[in-house]
Amino acid sequence: MDKENHLTAETVDIDLTAKELIIIDQTRLPGETRLIRLKTAQEIWEAIYLLKVRGAPAIGIAAAFGIYILAARIEAEDFEGFYQQFKEKKEYLNSSRPTAVNLSWALNRMEQVCLTNREKSRRELLKALEQEALTIKEEDTQVCKRIGEYGLSLVKPGDGILTHCNAGQLAASKYGTATAPIYLGQERGYGFRVFADETRPLLQGARLTAYELHSAGVDVTLICDNMSAMVMKNGWINAVFVGCDRVAANGDTANKIGTSVVAAVARQYGVPFYVCAPTSTIDMSLESGIQIPIEERKAEEVTEMWYKERMAPEGVKVFNPAFDVTDNDLITAVVTEYGVARAPYREAFEEIFRRKKLNS
Repeated sequence: MDKENHLTAETVDIDLTAKELIIIDQTRLPGETRLIRLKTAQEIWEAIYLLKVRGAPAIGIAAAFGIYILAARIEAEDFEGFYQQFKEKKEYLNSSRPTAVNLSWALNRMEQVCLTNREKSRRELLKALEQEALTIKEEDTQVCKRIGEYGLSLVKPGDGILTHCNAGQLAASKYGTATAPIYLGQERGYGFRVFADETRPLLQGARLTAYELHSAGVDVTLICDNMSAMVMKNGWINAVFVGCDRVAANGDTANKIGTSVVAAVARQYGVPFYVCAPTSTIDMSLESGIQIPIEERKAEEVTEMWYKERMAPEGVKVFNPAFDVTDNDLITAVVTEYGVARAPYREAFEEIFRRKKLNS
């Protein structure tokens, strides 16, 4: 597929006839937009682990489609045999990324459908799993749009917006989370000026956010991560919007490494810092960010990736956490699909979930 058509392609899709998961291989962007088909547990696990599909919402959708595809290939004489294999495949997929709660959230949701339909025929059970996976994707599109509407209420036309990593269309089914206000503003002529951090070491901001916003006609400027203080000090930034992979009950938020630095700089220069979080990423079982598991990745992502030659001495120690936790007191508000939550966050999230329940 030509890269100019990436916005018309689905980040995560499914071929129901062939029973295959279809994703844009994000490791090849922006140079090439390639759709790849996955059908085995190992292929799906590796796609998530290797960041071929990434972004909390997209990972959740891929997990839902993936477990359905694997379930459709299970051969068992009764439900107990089917469920045993289902559980094994579910746990295997869940081991691919530890921080993004959407992964386990989607898999648990699919498991619940499996259990609810245990008395049904195999055909009916698989149909229920198929429908649930499709529903998860459709819900994500609506969730992102509602986050965009609430986020848009926090800014005004012509504002400068900074974002870190990629919480855009490539990280979700449509609109993205942190970029949803930007896309809606673009549709309505707000004329935002967006600054995208490159986001070391995997450059999701440079390869993905700058790429997709530029392709969509948004006024976007790419900066290195260590330039955020300068653009804020210059008065070019009116708000920061970032996504997240997990939010604890007290509002502490895990997002791509470097996010907490941006939050601290924003506090220094009086810039509002907003976290765009679908309720599926809010984990009320965790009291604080200390309990959020942080994935540590291979040293080669820092020392060798993207370089023609190794750019660090052989044998040097490398610390390469994929995420950091932004303390709740650095967060101005958490933008969800059911409203904007402000401190104290536990009470605010309880109200958000109350609204969600009323609307379900």
